[in-house]
Amino acid sequence: MENTSYIALSRQTALWRQLDVVSNNLANMNTNGYQAEQTLFSEYLMNTRDSHFRLPEKLAYTQDAGTYRDLTAGPLEHTGNPLDLAINGEGYFEVEDGAGPAYTRGGRFTLDAEGKVVTADGRPLMTDAGTPLVIAPNEGEVTISATGTVSTENGPVGKLRLVSFEDEQKLRRIGGGLFDSGDQQANPITEPRIEQGMIEKSNVNPVVEMTRMIQVQRSYEAANKLIESENDRQLNAYAVLSGTK
Repeated sequence: MENTSYIALSRQTALWRQLDVVSNNLANMNTNGYQAEQTLFSEYLMNTRDSHFRLPEKLAYTQDAGTYRDLTAGPLEHTGNPLDLAINGEGYFEVEDGAGPAYTRGGRFTLDAEGKVVTADGRPLMTDAGTPLVIAPNEGEVTISATGTVSTENGPVGKLRLVSFEDEQKLRRIGGGLFDSGDQQANPITEPRIEQGMIEKSNVNPVVEMTRMIQVQRSYEAANKLIESENDRQLNAYAVLSGTK
């Protein structure tokens, strides 16, 4: 296979990866606190066999450099549920994942049978004391201030732990809208801004993502046509040289 086909294949591989990312964004357009991902490509230059003898031309391949998250906050939606919480600004809620702390901006919480405030899949919401937030069975009025102090009709019961990170792009998705900090230290936010009865929606723009999907599909088809044309050219050239045409 000639260089033209290899270059086109490198482009197709990158486009396939981009299509997967766009599809995942669309699948999570209604996931609370979801931050859209974008692909990052780079140009990989390689010398041709004639680079040292004639024109210093290089072959340009497409290289998949990875993905990054769009850290723009999603729109806030009023729900009126006292256990729905949205972060107005930077930060992440800390929850207990069993294997250690995990972090999320998805603020839809509920009470489990033990009175713990938990995520939809049962992970406890943590306080700044390092313990799960618990609401007693006889306490029905839950108030959460903008700074994260949780109170009931019987008084304060704890303060939520909100954290930030030096490089949010290094957080690793672990599913369910959760992130693992890896080797980064979680830094407590001293002045959090929490909105009770609100939910941060996904920051995915479905119109933009659908437009991007169409562009990716068209680019993939164009690269495929280039490969087919190059293959036909090589077959014709071989036929001429072999005298069969």
